[in-house]
Amino acid sequence: MEPTGKKAWLLIRDDPSRGWDPEGEEGELRVLVESLGWEVAGVTVQRRPKPDPATWLGPGKLKEIQPLLQDHGVTVAVASEEISPGQKLHLEELLGVEVVDRTQVVLEIFARRARSREGKLQVELAQLRYLLPRLRGRGEELSRLGGGIGTRGPGETKLEMDRRRLRERIRQLEGEIRELRARRELVRTGRKRLGLPVVALVGYSNAGKTTLFNRLTGEDLPAEDRLFVTLDPTVRRFQLGEGRQALLSDTVGFIHDLPRHLVEAFHATLEEVNSADLILHVLDISRTGWEERLEAVEEVLGEIGAGSIPRLLALNQVDRLDGGLPPGTPGGVPISALTGEGLEDLRAAIAAALDTDSRPYRFLIPYDMGDLLAWIRQTSRVAWEKFTEEGVELEVYCREEVAERVQGILWQRFRERALRG
Repeated sequence: MEPTGKKAWLLIRDDPSRGWDPEGEEGELRVLVESLGWEVAGVTVQRRPKPDPATWLGPGKLKEIQPLLQDHGVTVAVASEEISPGQKLHLEELLGVEVVDRTQVVLEIFARRARSREGKLQVELAQLRYLLPRLRGRGEELSRLGGGIGTRGPGETKLEMDRRRLRERIRQLEGEIRELRARRELVRTGRKRLGLPVVALVGYSNAGKTTLFNRLTGEDLPAEDRLFVTLDPTVRRFQLGEGRQALLSDTVGFIHDLPRHLVEAFHATLEEVNSADLILHVLDISRTGWEERLEAVEEVLGEIGAGSIPRLLALNQVDRLDGGLPPGTPGGVPISALTGEGLEDLRAAIAAALDTDSRPYRFLIPYDMGDLLAWIRQTSRVAWEKFTEEGVELEVYCREEVAERVQGILWQRFRERALRG
């Protein structure tokens, strides 16, 4: 990201109950801020289990920080968590610079990354929902209350007008996103007719999801070393081996404490995960703090209602490890999306995970129904097959909906033949 000339000072409240160590929190906040092109001039960490109701950090600590900001030419202070409008106002008065919180930084990054109409609508909705409770009238304006019945001061009127416009725009955006959501549902229904299982790629932002997506599908989507490159879901076919296929969906990456405004606004996009048959969780095992990132992704999956969908863990970036997997590594498939190491093992593990809902079925497919036979081979694991006088007899392991579709097609064929005599 090109520098913007802004100098930022990071403010971090160290609260052990949040389950996020200050070093890891500082590192992630620094990356988020630098993603906007801001230069990080310094960091202040205060161990404080509970935020100050008025100033978030302690007033004494803030007085210590104020001269440091002047000395370093700081133009913006960044709070490590979402702060209230009142806290923001008091912080700006005490520090003498603009104050933003982590949620604002993440929303701004999403706004810059959004490319599709759907992505832009969802980001705008998240921004407006964040902004609405933070609209404040200026004290000087609000004090100019007019006399007489039914009259109001100009400040109050302006504030109410702004709020009304925001609410109207939010309702409009919600309506447009509902329409997009309905279209997505139609697309998902069409995919189900293919009979191919859906595997959803999830993971912490910048864990290598898109690189893995490209490796498995042969696509060439942008895969850069920065946060939130992928905001819009992409679905492609990929090979599981022995002719079997599945659909792979790549969508937005998660972060620790993903702002609730984004989770709510991107619900239509995140439904791609909810409708999957298997969640493939990509974890960058080469970086310290992978335990917190693993937990953060699981928390978001729980928030969007995907907690019960089967999981498979892909332990990515093993090419960066010198001494093997770190102690305490959870069970998963070691891979390198960059070099291709372990990808055949991963395909096999995905196929095995998808087979947990499969049952054995036997079919006799007439020779002139080659398309149906090819579809069965794509969607099912073939145990054996043999060629007979009437057609190809085979035993496959597949999901119930696949078997029902095959049986329905064969029954229709039998009826047509019976009617022709």
